[in-house]
Amino acid sequence: MMNVTGAILTRRTIKQFKPDPVPMENVLAWLSTAAYAPNHRMTEPWEVYVVGPSTRANLKHKNDFGGAPLLLAVASTPAKTSVDRDEHLVATACFIQNFMLAAHAEGVGTGWSSLGASPRVRELLALPQGQEIIGFLPVGYPLEVPEPKLRTPIEQKLHDLP
Repeated sequence: MMNVTGAILTRRTIKQFKPDPVPMENVLAWLSTAAYAPNHRMTEPWEVYVVGPSTRANLKHKNDFGGAPLLLAVASTPAKTSVDRDEHLVATACFIQNFMLAAHAEGVGTGWSSLGASPRVRELLALPQGQEIIGFLPVGYPLEVPEPKLRTPIEQKLHDLP
């Protein structure tokens, strides 16, 4: 099994996928693992939608999510305050990252599209009031894995406070 550092350093956003289906029991295991993401007061603010063919076609994504055999939409649940909303959004993002790393560790690629922010997409998905799509995640075996992109040295992002 790949260690966490290896998974973080080698995970890539996949743009094109093979048509081979990913076993749903694996996807469920990765989602269950992802649910150990940090979340304020154990709110577990994520909801996961498996996007079927009809809904997917109506999304009209520019390249149909790279032909991924599975498409998930991950939403954040409503919150009572703006602070709680922010907590839900970041916890859901952590959930997504955990899922992506768990899938990658087993040779399955993912992407992350923010298509869900538009009112048309919200209406198409019939989201409950206050729920927000954080990302659409195409899931499948990568057709190709891109090279890593250069990152800013962390020393340029590190700030010492008195």
